[in-house]
Amino acid sequence: MKKAGPTRTTRRRFWVDPRFVIGLVLVVASIAGVGAIVVGSDQTTAVYTARHTLTVGDQLRSTDLIETRVQLGVTAELYLVPASNLKRGLLVTQTILAGELVARSAVAASSGSDATSVVVDVPGRLAASIVAGSVVDIWSARATGPSEYAPPTVLVGQASVVRIVEPTGIIAADNGQSVEVLVPKTKVGAVLEAIMNGDALAIVPVNTPVGP
Repeated sequence: MKKAGPTRTTRRRFWVDPRFVIGLVLVVASIAGVGAIVVGSDQTTAVYTARHTLTVGDQLRSTDLIETRVQLGVTAELYLVPASNLKRGLLVTQTILAGELVARSAVAASSGSDATSVVVDVPGRLAASIVAGSVVDIWSARATGPSEYAPPTVLVGQASVVRIVEPTGIIAADNGQSVEVLVPKTKVGAVLEAIMNGDALAIVPVNTPVGP
């Protein structure tokens, strides 16, 4: 009787389908490619938008602003960004509506601003479209005698209305209204001279749309 030899253990070979490997590589490459596209396509910039409407003459505070990411490209330098380190004493020089991007040209340092506010008394009533933040022209007719005036001319163009001073009584309302306007410092002397000389002044809104 023959002695049985040692039993051989048969090992199963691990076989990988090349198509599986290729498919796995393609999936990984696809995921990596999509991630690269998403990262590369995010070219937004953090800028400030107005939390609420800011009118001419307002002091700009951090609580007035919201940090928002928008796609601006090369125009980003035209707007106020968080990286610019918001300084105290900034003055709003152009009306900024709620949600609007804050342009650098719409604010200025209060100490270095080239504009200042003056109060102008105008006879009669103002146009209904004139409100705080409106852009207006100040017209002046030089007094030449009792109830006589020269042809009116534009005394200050593109002035900004800071506020309309509400009259305190019926008589004051009948006599006209007072308006605080922001004018270039170079024009302040001319405005004060017109007021002191008793010239007839009028405030006219700029670019008011005309209905049909």
